[in-house]
Amino acid sequence: MASRSLRRFGCLLWALGLSARVARCQASADTTSSSGLTVLTGTKTGESETTSEAKTPTGSYQTFSTTITLATTSLSSALETTIAANGTVSTSTVAPPEQTVTYLTGSIPTSSPAVGSVSTTVESPAPKPTNTRPCNNYPEFCERKYSNITVVGCHNSPFVRPGSAAANQQYTVVDQLNDGVRFLQAQIQWPKNGSVPHFCHTTCDLFDAGPITDWLTTVKDWVAGHPYDVVTILLGNGNYSTPAHYVPFIESTGLLQYVYTPPVVPMSVDSWPTLASMILSGQRVVMFLDYMADQKAYPWLMDEFSQMWETPFDPTNQTFPCTVQRPPDLAPADARKRLYLMNHNLNVEVSLLGASVLVPAVSQLNQTNNATGYGSLGAAAAGCDADWGRPPTVLNVDYYNFGGFPGSVFEVAARMNNVTYDRPCCGKSSAAARVPAAAVSPLLWGASLAWAAVFWATI
Repeated sequence: MASRSLRRFGCLLWALGLSARVARCQASADTTSSSGLTVLTGTKTGESETTSEAKTPTGSYQTFSTTITLATTSLSSALETTIAANGTVSTSTVAPPEQTVTYLTGSIPTSSPAVGSVSTTVESPAPKPTNTRPCNNYPEFCERKYSNITVVGCHNSPFVRPGSAAANQQYTVVDQLNDGVRFLQAQIQWPKNGSVPHFCHTTCDLFDAGPITDWLTTVKDWVAGHPYDVVTILLGNGNYSTPAHYVPFIESTGLLQYVYTPPVVPMSVDSWPTLASMILSGQRVVMFLDYMADQKAYPWLMDEFSQMWETPFDPTNQTFPCTVQRPPDLAPADARKRLYLMNHNLNVEVSLLGASVLVPAVSQLNQTNNATGYGSLGAAAAGCDADWGRPPTVLNVDYYNFGGFPGSVFEVAARMNNVTYDRPCCGKSSAAARVPAAAVSPLLWGASLAWAAVFWATI
């Protein structure tokens, strides 16, 4: 009994010491931090269950020497356009039939009296249709190609849990979408002895966000209630399983009724349709799979890296170089033909149980997600724009609600899109918190006690 108590006490001291070391690492990086974020917690696992070193995911990368036709129908064939004799243009969709838009064109005759009671008729210029209905929150986006819009993305969108170091977001996916996030990324893993794929961070022992069907159903419900929005989902194939293992679960959510099916693979930046045509056709959810995609079998589950490249994964460098990391050895000329994702989620490396683990650098979130300044999202996006001649397609961030001011990440996207950001942000509170660095210590001490409690119970 005495020996067991000593072991428990030793674990408590170890956890407190670990917390102090991480506190020094995090607090020394910046003068600001973020409320509601805890740096370390988790469950005890064997060393084989931990990540020995953070590594960039890799796998086989698909290349195409020519485009391959996938779909029998395209967005253009899904739209029916008729022009009446009076000049009225009516555009309707085949599916869903209830979504119809009508544009009125023609001329308006006006009369004005003239000298000698002679009346003349002057034809005014034909009015042009003006759209006031926002597409993805901006009317200007409706006639832009999908590939010509920069969106804010949530890195590891489902990983929301107070007090977990493995969490990457503070607000749920519904809040994310309500606030204006239009790109959602998540990693799929299979739990031990599980028959249903889950969203898990590296391993389901570290962070298990539940079956993919739960989160995807929530996204589907949001999409159904927002008929003028286009959402993109990037699924990380953590186990490198073939798509056939995931498709039945995706289909069961009802999401496929909204999924976009491209006409060819690969899609170049010039091949993408406008948001308006995607909205009219009902195909408003774009789905990517990073590895093992098979678009001949499942044309709607798009291969990521043949159509979109990424900057360095899980960056720890505040300079955030805008270079192609995945797929490797991509020629600059080919990179310019693809969408691209800018990873801007700063990480810090800590040692847990002899393993090196990357966790979000929460003490620097306000700087990392800011619109201006060294290491900021705004500076990195502007650098990418200068390097590649066009802004990133995706600004992929952790804790999107933090930054220099509420909604700073959306301000950066608005600047890239040449529009004005004036929406409230973020989450249920519609405000991004800022607290002094001194507040980090209580959070870390609380985390250390959580670790101690876990070891106390398992020894």
